[in-house]
Amino acid sequence: MAALRYSGLDDTDSEDELPPCWEQRTTKDGWVYYANHTEEKTQWEHPKTGKRKRIAGDLPYGWEQETDENGQVFFVDHINKRTTYLDPRLAFTVDENPTRPTTRQRYDASTTAMEILQGRDFTGKVVVVTGANSGIGFETAKSFALHGAHVILACRNMTRANEAVSRILGEWRKAKVEAMTLDLALLRSVQHFAQAFKAKNVSLHVLVCNAAAFALPWSLTKDGLETTFQVNHLGHFFLVQLLQDVLCCSAPARVVVVSSESHRFTDINDSSGKLDFSRLSPSKSDYWAMLAYNRSKLCNILFSNELHRRLSPRGVTSNAVHPGNMMYSSIHRNWWVYTLLFTLARPFTKSMVPPASLPSQTEHILQPRRCWLTIIVRPKGWL
Repeated sequence: MAALRYSGLDDTDSEDELPPCWEQRTTKDGWVYYANHTEEKTQWEHPKTGKRKRIAGDLPYGWEQETDENGQVFFVDHINKRTTYLDPRLAFTVDENPTRPTTRQRYDASTTAMEILQGRDFTGKVVVVTGANSGIGFETAKSFALHGAHVILACRNMTRANEAVSRILGEWRKAKVEAMTLDLALLRSVQHFAQAFKAKNVSLHVLVCNAAAFALPWSLTKDGLETTFQVNHLGHFFLVQLLQDVLCCSAPARVVVVSSESHRFTDINDSSGKLDFSRLSPSKSDYWAMLAYNRSKLCNILFSNELHRRLSPRGVTSNAVHPGNMMYSSIHRNWWVYTLLFTLARPFTKSMVPPASLPSQTEHILQPRRCWLTIIVRPKGWL
């Protein structure tokens, strides 16, 4: 257990906890065996469960396997600058001959974005995340970058975007990450971003439509549309249309649209059941900030479902995801009333700050039950 904690991978499965005097080891080809230091013997079967196991997946990004002068394998964590003789993948072993399916939940309320991508190598994959200079977008971009992906932070504020890039490079100097200008409140900026991205002549394997505005006072964009509707939905809709050909050529690829459970508390149809376009971009007299946000999130889901229907036959899947009811971020910053409410609720919310950085143990990490990042990596074989 101490060695697992040293590797940053605490084993919380009591069934697999080893009895005293036993140690778990691995062979060079990935098989797990068990050493009893009291009886000085080894065996393939777990001393408690009788199961045989093997290592699953590649080493976490930043880890490397080496051999010492005695021929013994050890592992180097280049990110945290430490070494261990314990394979960091031991927390993710699989049964060689499983007898029954397990019902144990792999991800829970304390799962981080880094843990979701544990053991996956995204080298050669290109990921675009909108609104990636802070909050959920930043954590997503950072996790992809530290697992080898070429990540593009698509942001309106380039000063904050470049600061986010520096923070990621500060954790792993070899990370391939950059920032590009994208203002979803200006359709011309969306078009320029798509043109600049295509000029790079690279693939696009994951597009995360994360950026959003919340609790904005009524205003119109330069395109003549209500701002919340354009930023949260229409800008992303236009972006996906412009990059659709790149996504299809990069298949298998994926679009992830960050929506919200609040989409349930609104309607975009009129009394006769027909779509009421005036509700999507309402006038000032018909505007309510929360309702505008809810409608934009409903549009996200409808768009994602239809996009999946159209592009999945071409190898591009689309998912709309809910990040969690009690996720604390800076999305409330546009109106002091919401800031006050979010501040009062802060002790009961999940934080975007990793556990080691929390000021006290009363604040809990980050991801909602069954972290939404699993949507990006769930299917087997495509990445």
